[in-house]
Amino acid sequence: MKKFLRYIQQHPLHILFLAFPFAILAEVLGWGSGWVFGLSAAAVIPLAGLIGDSTENLALHTGPRIGGLINASLGNAAELIITLFAIKKGLLELVKASITGSIIGNLLFVLGFSLLLGGLKNGIQHFDRRQTNNNTLLLVIAVLALVAPSLFSHSTASGITQRVEMLSLCVAGLMILVYALGIIFSLKVKPADGIGAPLEKPVEHTAAWSVKKSILILAIATGGIVWMSELLVGSVEAVVAGTGISEFFLGIILVPIIGNIAEHLVAVTMAMKNKLELSVEIAVSSSLQIALFVAPVLVFVSLLMGHPLTLVFNPFELVALGSAVIVSYFVSADGESNWLEGAALLAVYIIFGLAFFIF
Repeated sequence: MKKFLRYIQQHPLHILFLAFPFAILAEVLGWGSGWVFGLSAAAVIPLAGLIGDSTENLALHTGPRIGGLINASLGNAAELIITLFAIKKGLLELVKASITGSIIGNLLFVLGFSLLLGGLKNGIQHFDRRQTNNNTLLLVIAVLALVAPSLFSHSTASGITQRVEMLSLCVAGLMILVYALGIIFSLKVKPADGIGAPLEKPVEHTAAWSVKKSILILAIATGGIVWMSELLVGSVEAVVAGTGISEFFLGIILVPIIGNIAEHLVAVTMAMKNKLELSVEIAVSSSLQIALFVAPVLVFVSLLMGHPLTLVFNPFELVALGSAVIVSYFVSADGESNWLEGAALLAVYIIFGLAFFIF
């Protein structure tokens, strides 16, 4: 018992593994959509953490450059799996809301908490300003790529739906190209140059699992997330109908938090350990990966699944995306931060969250 308690103290999120069997029971025994949604969502959290742990340990065996490629490919696997099931169910608004929510959540919520708690514990903290400029450039490109189809969707030209679908596909292809160029850049630039890869998620060097163990755990965790994601997405419509909470709110707030909470905790922990540059990199890299890789991949995959997804977002989402990039840039442009800046980012996120919930 003492060993178990000690283990839970070291890995508090792992207590949520208990939700896995109960989520299955809730579905089989018909406990109700609310129980199925809540328990399956809780079970996804530690499984997503295991995917992160296994990819990081694989990265330790392959070296920082190939490791960065592994992290860049699997960093948002949990959220990608959830959105694939949402596309299969035809919940396209949920999918687009989760894309928006992941980007603003990392730039405002995760970065805000990191700056707040890191500043309260360590005072003024510093990080590489050049890296911030590189990341901001890619974020602006990513947001413009998401904005363009939305703007042209309001055109009164004939056959606009087909044209917007074609534009979305072209933009998605270019976004994946930019993402690939970022990975190539990360593999070629020497770490000593002081210019890290904006798309490479940093690896905290700890005791590594063996390659075999890492791959096995990665496979098991991925299979578990697939199972839980199917239950979670399958209960969304009933939850929306029964609680009055909108599909949009579930996608923009809850899904990103569920899929990325383990990574969020790592970012905050690094900031409290006065490793703010690592914390900022985790938050921004995740946003870039969602915008430049996950979103365009979903556009192409949705065609194969019979539910075409276009990069058309509502005005509120576009305002939130643009505001998150601008505010996060002004906070980080000088290469230093304090707890007040973190509180400001969180305040902006809460404002958006309240608006998403009410409207």
